[in-house]
Amino acid sequence: MSDTKITDLELISENKMFGGLQRVYSHVSTVCNGSMRFAIYLPPAALEGKKVPVLTYLSGLTCTEDNVTVKAGAQRIASELGMIFVAPDTSPRGQNIECEDDSYDFGSAAGFYLDATEEPWAKSYNMYSYITQELQDVISANFDSADMGRQGITGHSMGGHGALTVHLKNPDLFKSCSAFAPICAPMSCPWGEKAFTGYLGSDRDAWKNYDATELVKSASSKATLLIDQGSSDNFLKEQLKPELLDTVCKQFGQSLNLRIQEGYDHSYFFMATFMEDHLRHHFEALKS
Repeated sequence: MSDTKITDLELISENKMFGGLQRVYSHVSTVCNGSMRFAIYLPPAALEGKKVPVLTYLSGLTCTEDNVTVKAGAQRIASELGMIFVAPDTSPRGQNIECEDDSYDFGSAAGFYLDATEEPWAKSYNMYSYITQELQDVISANFDSADMGRQGITGHSMGGHGALTVHLKNPDLFKSCSAFAPICAPMSCPWGEKAFTGYLGSDRDAWKNYDATELVKSASSKATLLIDQGSSDNFLKEQLKPELLDTVCKQFGQSLNLRIQEGYDHSYFFMATFMEDHLRHHFEALKS
């Protein structure tokens, strides 16, 4: 983390929920070159001043911080367990980059949780540094109840990709990891190939640094990865490819609990069904 603590938060909204507070903030981001937003649920235990674990949730393509906050039902379990639930936005906004808003799978709402190296994206599309450094500073500086030594990370689709890669590269920072229908092998699917080419350039070796299937080969963690994947997900075969991750986890000794959920799709209906399992998975891993 950087030495500079960021304390200038603007409160966008606040709602009482299950005895805690659901808030949305904005702040000026250096690494993303502008204003960024994040949602945070503070359970009753946090409001009482107790130190509680933190779970960061990374959203998928086309999403903002609002999707999971409104649709997934995480707050009830976070309230019961005593867990802060953080949901950042999915990309920088309003960078005035040509083609930034031309497609749903590249540019706005499609940051892919990496640090771009190609211009003009490199000055602002740095979601990896935002999640692992700047947002860390924001939370630790402004929320005394957040136990930054007990953090987990989860996410959906593009955000599931982000959760897996961020965890594998930072297992001591995010000690637990799970994902809903993640992009498991972005180097081998259209979404990933498009994003990586645009943000990282044509050198495929550079792509390996943001591909969970590749990272497991050299950066496996001691944590058990929990992945839920719907069998009726329209993106399963072409874009998500959990079987590729499953194969390398078995080869390289990475503990993986891959659950194929019969009949479920890619939607938040699927995620809401299994959200409680994921929060409990993280809570158990972060107990000590």
